Amino acid sequence: MTSVFQHALGADFDRLHPQLRRRFGVDGDADLGCVGTGVMDRVWRGTAFTSPFLHFGAQRHILFPETGRHVPFTIENYAYTDSYGRLTLTFVRTFQVAPHRRRRFDATMVWSTRRAVLVDYLGTHQHLAVDLHLAVDSTGALTIRSGLQRFRNGLSCPGVLTGEARVREWYDQRAGHFGIEVAVTSRRFGPLFGYTGSFTVRYVGPDRAPVPAAVRPLRENPRE
Repeated sequence: MTSVFQHALGADFDRLHPQLRRRFGVDGDADLGCVGTGVMDRVWRGTAFTSPFLHFGAQRHILFPETGRHVPFTIENYAYTDSYGRLTLTFVRTFQVAPHRRRRFDATMVWSTRRAVLVDYLGTHQHLAVDLHLAVDSTGALTIRSGLQRFRNGLSCPGVLTGEARVREWYDQRAGHFGIEVAVTSRRFGPLFGYTGSFTVRYVGPDRAPVPAAVRPLRENPRE
């Protein structure tokens, strides 16, 4: 099958670094999944004003208020076909923000054939649907910028409630690991949340099916 990232990037997919091509080429056939482990050098958030919103989001695994340095991190990417017949890729990120506290940031990505866009469903119940715009830079790194954001019922999110996410992921050939930078900002309130760090990955073969239930959303959103 063709991975959701191959659909989104088209011919530019081949411009990715070979390690990124395998990682974002996970489609359930050659690789069922890809599990990364590493450390986020820094996890940050905006001013104290943003804290209540991040606390609220943490209840459904959408962002969180804690910050830190050298935060242990895992990311679980599994490919499967959801109940609406759509090829889906999980992005379940777990941050060990304290010795006895973990925070998750969950997302599932689906390629919308109808609108020709990659849709990122956020949270345990796919509460928000966010269009993603992808590109490959001159170094072979993947860049992602968020676009239109909609609630589960299909209504657009008011501008005051939205944040623009920018992501860059690359492969450090010399160090032998992936690097990532994520920043979420609001045009009205400024920086909201972000992290930067590195990780290594192991691939899960297709013989390891089924996909772990813990990485799948509790409810799926049929709207694309």
